[in-house]
Amino acid sequence: MRLLHTADWHLGRTLEGRSRLEEQAQFLDELVEIVEKEQIDAVLMAGDAFDTVNPPAAAEQLFYDSISRLCNGGKRPVIVISGNHDNPDRLSAASPLANQHGITLLGLPTTEVQHIYIPNRSQYLRVGALPYPSESRLKELLSEENDEMHIRNSYDVRVRGIFDKMSEQFTPDAVNVAMSHLYVTGGSSTDSERPIEVGGAYTVAATSLPIAAQYVALGHLHRPQDVKRANTLARYSGSPLAYSFSESNYTKSVTIVDVQPGTDAKVSEIPLISGKPLVRWKATGGLAEVHRWLDEGRDKSAWVDLEVHLSDALSIEEIHRLRKLHQGFIHIRPVFDTAREELEQRSTRDIPVEELFKKFYERQTGGGTPDDELIKLFLTLVQDERTEEV
Repeated sequence: MRLLHTADWHLGRTLEGRSRLEEQAQFLDELVEIVEKEQIDAVLMAGDAFDTVNPPAAAEQLFYDSISRLCNGGKRPVIVISGNHDNPDRLSAASPLANQHGITLLGLPTTEVQHIYIPNRSQYLRVGALPYPSESRLKELLSEENDEMHIRNSYDVRVRGIFDKMSEQFTPDAVNVAMSHLYVTGGSSTDSERPIEVGGAYTVAATSLPIAAQYVALGHLHRPQDVKRANTLARYSGSPLAYSFSESNYTKSVTIVDVQPGTDAKVSEIPLISGKPLVRWKATGGLAEVHRWLDEGRDKSAWVDLEVHLSDALSIEEIHRLRKLHQGFIHIRPVFDTAREELEQRSTRDIPVEELFKKFYERQTGGGTPDDELIKLFLTLVQDERTEEV
């Protein structure tokens, strides 16, 4: 049996106001091609289909259109659980229609294992699918104490108990997997994941993942990675697109799981090529270096975080010019020459304050000269300030 594990689509998410919907549509087209080419028997989507609990209509349309294509007219089961970004009730609202096409949409936590027949293999897939289990979604108070460690231990015990109940429903003649949207202790996170825990309270120990599962498909962390110290094979598939510049060096992928009843699962990654890369430019040579890179056509189709080293402030006109030359600039951060600043500070110590004010006024007004009355007023204010300090 061949399973495809994906998660954290975050449909509708923007990057500093820039829409990523076109890139997300490209990924989902690529995903449909992958499941066809790799002859995938079932798709596991481990949460955060959307970026907000109230996603834009275009994002919802893209989601339903895509899972409809993935299910191939009901021939390929698709199982989707809610993540911390999803509205659980809204995600599962379409279940009466989705179920008719082999699509399972799970919003709220449950201990019920999904029993799914895989017609291509004449085998059963048992999925212990646990949507994001917050206290509010579990509808119970896990601890009456405010101590973080106590809350964390209570949460870990509760989640482990759910997995234990699911494991009781696994059978040796089926492929048994678990799936959830959790933060497992020790995972490597990025800036683009909004936390699902207060402090470290909503975390689960790797050893609490169900040992009876042949594979545990996880969502939440955007970097593809195996879970260390787990008693079974557990993995985060990662997000399909880079959603922050902290992910600029990550290769995005989906995970393929080959597994048979009663055997160890084997996983492989298929790299994704959809979406614009997020890159960082560090122009220590100043604006001249930036313009040289632009002339070379560097990273023309990327989103760019620019750090440019300068001796003088960037004008608004220059910023607009840079953005016109490259539509992908997200941040333009000037870094000023501290050595020059320190030299200027030292050189101004011996200049009379009246002369410093004249230079400042000239710079601020584009060449103007303060009159005697204004200079006198300024000197009076300086003297008053010094008197107050004394």
